[in-house]
Amino acid sequence: MAPAHRDHEVAIRCGITVLVPLVTLLLIGRIDLAIFASFGAFTGIYGRNLDHGARLLMQARGGALMFVVLLLATLAGRNGLSGTQDPWALVGLTTLVAGSCAVVAAYWNLRPSGSLFHIFAFAAVSSVPYQPLLGESLLAAAATIVFALLVGISARVVPRNRHRIRRPVGEPVTGLRHRLVWSEASWYVVAAGLSGSVATALGPVLGIEHNYWAMVAAVVPLVGHSTRYRVNRGIQRIIGTFIGLLVLAAVLWTQPPLWAIVLIIAGLQCTAELFIARQYVLAQIAVTPLALLSTVLAMSASSTEVETSGLVYDRFIETMIGAVVGMACVLTPWAWRKWVLRSDSPARINPAGGPGQS
Repeated sequence: MAPAHRDHEVAIRCGITVLVPLVTLLLIGRIDLAIFASFGAFTGIYGRNLDHGARLLMQARGGALMFVVLLLATLAGRNGLSGTQDPWALVGLTTLVAGSCAVVAAYWNLRPSGSLFHIFAFAAVSSVPYQPLLGESLLAAAATIVFALLVGISARVVPRNRHRIRRPVGEPVTGLRHRLVWSEASWYVVAAGLSGSVATALGPVLGIEHNYWAMVAAVVPLVGHSTRYRVNRGIQRIIGTFIGLLVLAAVLWTQPPLWAIVLIIAGLQCTAELFIARQYVLAQIAVTPLALLSTVLAMSASSTEVETSGLVYDRFIETMIGAVVGMACVLTPWAWRKWVLRSDSPARINPAGGPGQS
């Protein structure tokens, strides 16, 4: 368990950012737009402990990138490129999103890094069985993103925080770092594409339907500074998902109404942000029911019946597939350096990049 670093402040901001839009949509009877608000609220996750100026810039960039992803996802869903209608096309398009967003996130120095959120957002939104009007969908996303930006600088109402907002000066991506950016992005493409393909191919055999959950889990081990840390993230993803599914089963057993689901989602968002930078297993125990309850909320707006047992089964099996593929992607360059290049320190910094660097 890493020491706390103002995590409660981040948790409160993120909880408010997701709670207010969802409650608003529930009150006006437009819960069908909840998925767009939920992903727009991811804007608040960026720049957790930065100064207001740096946080505002990072969240604005993160929100802009998420808005583009949601736009593309909506267009894909409207053209039949979803997990149910054309799963292989969804894998291909989501793989492109994984690589391109990883590059943009690296050049913009977004934290959290990588394209995990964008993979999830693109595949989930494009697979929604009922697509609201395009303008309404984007309005819900944009309004939530703007609200997240306001919440991000809300601490300035405290007198001691009313200093001048300074625009941060970022370092240009050149030379070695430029090569590392593209090398890392290529591993996002490999991990996402391979895990999505495996999940899709095994879908009829294993009875799983949400191939993008495997793609999300596969890129989790790609974040970190050492091979051991990254492999541990993959293992912790599996453990946290298993325990989180038990929590989800207990929640669904009570058959909560929609307003209660909204409150639970906000509470789980707070809990996830409390531990995401400190202990990944504990964070996943909150993230797993959070993701699936968001799916239940999105499906409640359509006539599609939500089979909760199927969601639980799919989540665990596809997390296993994705985590194993992701850890294999981490260990591949490590094994290459150890046994092919005969390195005495295979986890050393890798000039060519790759998910096994330290």
